[in-house]
Amino acid sequence: MTSNEFIHQLPTRINQDQLEGMDDTVFHFDITGDGGGSHTVKVADGKMTVEEGLLGDAKCTVRATNDNLMGIIRGDVNPMMALLTGKLKISNQGEMLKYAKAFGLM
Repeated sequence: MTSNEFIHQLPTRINQDQLEGMDDTVFHFDITGDGGGSHTVKVADGKMTVEEGLLGDAKCTVRATNDNLMGIIRGDVNPMMALLTGKLKISNQGEMLKYAKAFGLM
């Protein structure tokens, strides 16, 4: 699986109940390398959507290579070490933490 596939599958992979009552937000995922791409993930009214490209104003932007992001998702790469070494960049870590469990990142 690539990060592109993972991100596009998020709306079907998450438990919609986890989004109930959460604030509306927009995430930009800017993933480089084969299998990456630019994606906008929106959470609004308890629903998640994914679109190609970086659309609107994001509350949080995630930047990584496809290999590093997939390593984190598979559990092969420690997310904290990836952040500390610059392999993963998150513009608003607090916002990401609110949604990390719903995204399957924790």
